[in-house]
Amino acid sequence: MLRRLLPCIGVACSLFALADARPFTKKDVHFLSLPTKLAKDHSGRGGDPADKYFHESTFHPHYDGRFVDHEIPDSQRLPELSNLVQSYLSTMQDIGVETWIQHGTLLGWWWNRKILPWDSDLDLQVDEASMTFLANYYNMTIHNFKPPKSDESGEYEDGYEVEGEDQEDEGRAYMLEINPHYSNPSPTDRLNMIDARWVDTITGLFIDVTAVRKNDSAPEPGTLSCKDGHHYRDSDIFPLRESIFEGQVVKIPYAYSEILLEEYGEKALTRTSFNGWVEFYSACQRQPININNSHKWNQETLVWEPFNPIRKFAPPSPARPRLGSPLK
Repeated sequence: MLRRLLPCIGVACSLFALADARPFTKKDVHFLSLPTKLAKDHSGRGGDPADKYFHESTFHPHYDGRFVDHEIPDSQRLPELSNLVQSYLSTMQDIGVETWIQHGTLLGWWWNRKILPWDSDLDLQVDEASMTFLANYYNMTIHNFKPPKSDESGEYEDGYEVEGEDQEDEGRAYMLEINPHYSNPSPTDRLNMIDARWVDTITGLFIDVTAVRKNDSAPEPGTLSCKDGHHYRDSDIFPLRESIFEGQVVKIPYAYSEILLEEYGEKALTRTSFNGWVEFYSACQRQPININNSHKWNQETLVWEPFNPIRKFAPPSPARPRLGSPLK
């Protein structure tokens, strides 16, 4: 059973923030002001363009390098992502913000109400008013949440203990950070398409949160859009449906199947095997093959199960790299 969100601590306590909403300044948060155990910043801040606010880590695009300097073991990625989304959903419910899953996270829900086993990030949305509310009252707040997959000793079900985690505390610390560029709705702001992040300060994993806004310039009335270029009809999203995701109550878009079909195509909803090699090869530009990320759908257990495909691929020529959908 999930525990209720504990009082926030650290950079800015939401109890005081409710009485004193401060305006944004478009400056990066100083590394030393964060609740991190690192002595060195491992984010890409030094090499990123000056106008970019969120800086992914130098070792993986789905980690926050201000908190960690390495990836967690692959066996813990899914349990930690599950804890991450449960902590976010529980917190948003406690503070009264309506949020819903989208993109690959919604696709995972469609298959079996769980995170896709090859995913390393999560995507959720809020409306514009909610993003403004979070920016005014909850930016840079720390929230404690006791992951349901850990016991009082701090160890997870498979015995893995997260380095740096205080076993005597009241739960894992998660940070909500709002991009000050959220108020700019233009899709031309390509460096700041993500409006907010919910960050696990122990593992460095995070959730991308984007705001859905009314698009009055669209030819069709009732059009909604995000800075990342996605467009919806208001009837695609609202009224939200209630379901379960990773054991937690969650909201999903009303026309979820139409949204998934438009974004991923029909095969994403019907193909029962995932070829991890293609995705790995495309993303890493002809690096060694990682066949262990391939999965097949088990219709009896309703679980994506890993498998090792016995296949050999001829390396494509540098002039024409092999590209393809990760779904097979």
